[in-house]
Amino acid sequence: MSKKRKYFGTDGIRGYANKSPMTAETAMKAGMAAGVAFKRGNHRHRVVIGKDTRLSGYMIENALVAGFTAAGMDVFLLGPVPTPAVAMLTRSLRADIGVMISASHNAYHDNGIKLFGPNGFKLSDEIELEIERLMDTDLTPQLASGHNIGRAKRVEGVHDRYIEFAKRTLPRKMSLEGLRVVVDCANGAAYKVAPAALWELGAEVISIGTEPNGININAECGSTHTAALSRKVNEVRADIGIALDGDADRVIIVDEKSNVVDGDQLMAVMAQSWKESEKLSGDGVVATIMSNLGLERFLGDHGMNLARTAVGDRYVVEHMRKNGYNVGGEQSGHIVLSDYCTTGDGLIAALQVLSVVQTWDKPVSEVCSRFEPVPQILKNVRYSEGEPLTDKLVKQSIEEGRNRLANTGRVVIRASGTEPLIRVMAEGDDEGLVRNVVDDICTTLQEIAA
Repeated sequence: MSKKRKYFGTDGIRGYANKSPMTAETAMKAGMAAGVAFKRGNHRHRVVIGKDTRLSGYMIENALVAGFTAAGMDVFLLGPVPTPAVAMLTRSLRADIGVMISASHNAYHDNGIKLFGPNGFKLSDEIELEIERLMDTDLTPQLASGHNIGRAKRVEGVHDRYIEFAKRTLPRKMSLEGLRVVVDCANGAAYKVAPAALWELGAEVISIGTEPNGININAECGSTHTAALSRKVNEVRADIGIALDGDADRVIIVDEKSNVVDGDQLMAVMAQSWKESEKLSGDGVVATIMSNLGLERFLGDHGMNLARTAVGDRYVVEHMRKNGYNVGGEQSGHIVLSDYCTTGDGLIAALQVLSVVQTWDKPVSEVCSRFEPVPQILKNVRYSEGEPLTDKLVKQSIEEGRNRLANTGRVVIRASGTEPLIRVMAEGDDEGLVRNVVDDICTTLQEIAA
């Protein structure tokens, strides 16, 4: 990205709640700016706003309502719902823009604003930059006149609409009867809809992480903390565990042996299953530069390809749309199935895995172990100023690491989009060599950053 961004990161605007940029003032400006940017034509414009269960959601929600109504947009408030539900309802309610208030898998003290266009897709870099420009402009002349100020109201029946939408992604006669499922909702946005959808499909459901109090979202639970789910699966002898994150756009699976299954394995399951049933388009999968080399080899062995993008599900979706793929995602559990969704949907991805489990009539441990992952090591190096990746010694160290792994592995170095961190990842067949390569690059980075 050539132009420096002031507010938007890799997934909307995000930060520590009540500190810049995640303040009520910034949220109101974002509402005004997005409202102005998306007003096209003379119809009554509308925006849908959903949120997760963070305490600061009330503050951000009200500030956004002030901004959007000032811009002349009618606001439809959805309450706590998954991010993919916002994307779906943006299209279903014919809204001009959709907003999700969430910091995804982060702790409660962070919050964020994710924006969707009228087609339910996340905004392009160009539109985000235009909104940033408007946020730092005096918008007073472009705001609504007195009788054109927007109205705000809460929408009823949102959960039922999303549950039905999710259930309809399965074959009409598909039932989850006979499966004991533990679902961990991370005390987040899916705490009502996920257990209900699974139960309505016939599963025996044990729920954890369904008692949000504003500050326990993602706290030792959900897709980034699977230990509690693994324990519960073992305790109740469940067939599968499903871990969602705070806004339910990602999923991690735990099999009946309490082993954790990441997004790479889930994409492999989807790709193989859909190829066999002739549902796969694009002849492969779209994933990021962080996905395991084992996935790439597995797909190649089965006549499929792996297209890699920059980190961020938005870039995965862009590549899928441009090149006709219908399966994509990230190792972290963002799974995008574009036949059904415009963004990652943890519940729908989990339902598709359960569908394969029922169709193949095999245990989850067998279904979700498609390939042997290549040893992969990721370390973060914090820095205080400058751009360490432009340093001559750092570049030299990275090049040496790539030469040492040669054709047996990969080195991926990138700056975090949300924190002052350099992420150093390497993978390859020789774990000891991979570890040495990562350690050597990190040591060089630390010397520069010191």
